[in-house]
Amino acid sequence: QVPLVDAGGGLVQAGGSLRLSCAASGRTFNTGTMGWFRQFPGKDREFVAARTWSGDWTYYAASVKGRFGISKDNAKNTMYLQMNSLKPEDTAVYYCAASVRQQVSRDDEYTYWGQGTQVTVSS
Repeated sequence: QVPLVDAGGGLVQAGGSLRLSCAASGRTFNTGTMGWFRQFPGKDREFVAARTWSGDWTYYAASVKGRFGISKDNAKNTMYLQMNSLKPEDTAVYYCAASVRQQVSRDDEYTYWGQGTQVTVSS
């Protein structure tokens, strides 16, 4: 297992911003895909955004496109999810994940997962 540590969640007002981070330790990712998923209470986990480590592919769920941005810092082996214009319906537990495959967005295609970080958006 490769530990992924996601952080940066918290409470923010609607219209505000948060930046989540996902740090990989014990292994350097330079291939494959890193993704973000979220889970609402009582619901299945859903895809939010993904990016290949090479940077040649990014993909966003329609619900977040134009508001969220995924980026990476190779030197820190860390991925980020910048979340802007947050809405109460974005409230969920957010998980980062890593896949050895390229350009994937289904959660069953990801092998490594962070522990999750809570994002709460108040109205």
